[in-house]
Amino acid sequence: MLSDLHSNHIESHSVHILITNDDGYLAPGIKILAQELAQVADISVVAPDRNKSGASNSLTLMRPLRVEQSSDGSYYVDGTPTDCVHLALSGLLDEQPDMVVSGINAGPNLGDDVLYSGTVAAAMEGRYLGLPAVAVSLAGKPATHFLCAAQITRRVIARLTQSPLPDDTLLNINVPDLPADDIVAIQATRLGFRHRSESMIKQRDPGGRPIYWVGPPGEAQDAGPGTDFYAVEHAVASVTPMQIDLTRHNGIEPLQDWLAAL
Repeated sequence: MLSDLHSNHIESHSVHILITNDDGYLAPGIKILAQELAQVADISVVAPDRNKSGASNSLTLMRPLRVEQSSDGSYYVDGTPTDCVHLALSGLLDEQPDMVVSGINAGPNLGDDVLYSGTVAAAMEGRYLGLPAVAVSLAGKPATHFLCAAQITRRVIARLTQSPLPDDTLLNINVPDLPADDIVAIQATRLGFRHRSESMIKQRDPGGRPIYWVGPPGEAQDAGPGTDFYAVEHAVASVTPMQIDLTRHNGIEPLQDWLAAL
């Protein structure tokens, strides 16, 4: 079991952290994360005004965005998680943050979930705009142990502050939905993979017109040792290093040979 989740410290509020999410500024995960990190850093919260799960990396381009400020100083935006980070880092905040932390998501972002996740996309926008970035999710449905995830995030951020990772790295954290005393380790992992999603669900609205729901995600397929799925299933907090560059670099030369036949 992990002992003393408060053991790492960030130097006396010298770090300014932008906190965001995709569940909305009123979600319990972001509130608990903000409370935990406010003990060790200066924080700014800029988050969607409502749940934007599944928004991925979308930006709002065809209408203006509205930003309001709540009584606790948090900003909430009628846009996507990526909108929130983009606005925060391009002029909304008076002081530029040093790091972006997105979460705590209510539910996992494992394997190919990261393709759709607004939580991960917000961290990705931060990394794309030049800052260290962390996405954190609590792998429970319903999720309950947000404080445990916040404490683990605090430890990871303290380590990241003391010993930065390569500039192209963002971290995707998934914490099992367990009390802190039941988390056995924090380990580096790779993304696993799910089976294809379940079939869509067809219904009818009150007027008799067809409506469709996207089906639930598929069960884990590539979920063996070393994957984020395996870690969470075995009471281990998973930390997966990710990058924005989607180029398949080892495929460039074979593709050039393939194109030569055109």
